[in-house]
Amino acid sequence: SMVAPGLKPGALVISVVTGLSTGDIERYLPAGAAVVRAMPNTAVHVGQSMTALAPGSAVTDEDMRCAYDIFANVGEVEVLDERHMNAATGLGGCGPAFVFKIIEALSEGGVKVGLPREAARKMAAQTLKGAAEMVLRTGRHPAALKDEVTTPGGCTIDGITKLEERGIAIALIDAVETSTKKAGLLCKC
Repeated sequence: SMVAPGLKPGALVISVVTGLSTGDIERYLPAGAAVVRAMPNTAVHVGQSMTALAPGSAVTDEDMRCAYDIFANVGEVEVLDERHMNAATGLGGCGPAFVFKIIEALSEGGVKVGLPREAARKMAAQTLKGAAEMVLRTGRHPAALKDEVTTPGGCTIDGITKLEERGIAIALIDAVETSTKKAGLLCKC
């Protein structure tokens, strides 16, 4: 590695390379180099990233605090075992693109039923943001929150029925699984 010769003993290396494990990186660095694998997402640009961190074999508590603090400045952080990092990539790293597609589709639905395009886009984005915040703040299962909005015989249950009929849950699960598998195939050295 081009970086290895310039590292001081005990240096902390934070990698954002998809598919390259801490062990893979450690093989290219001087013995004892502390490697933390990080998977932030594109929401880092607005201070709302969901970043997953995995410590390598030589990482100290102080190293982890340093890495954690760096990414906590741009959003939320979850520390995981290395074995979960490809899944964190499939969900947290790729997930914003899935949500952008959902916002786009909801916006188009709003336009289809007569809303002005900009109003539909804002409403769709804020609806997702608000719903996500409810899950995070309440700690309640999304299904329980959904049930509170879904009145018997109401318009919400008709919409949910259409989503289920079209397979939205399976499509999203498959998207995360496919992206996770691809993350595991990238950067195999």
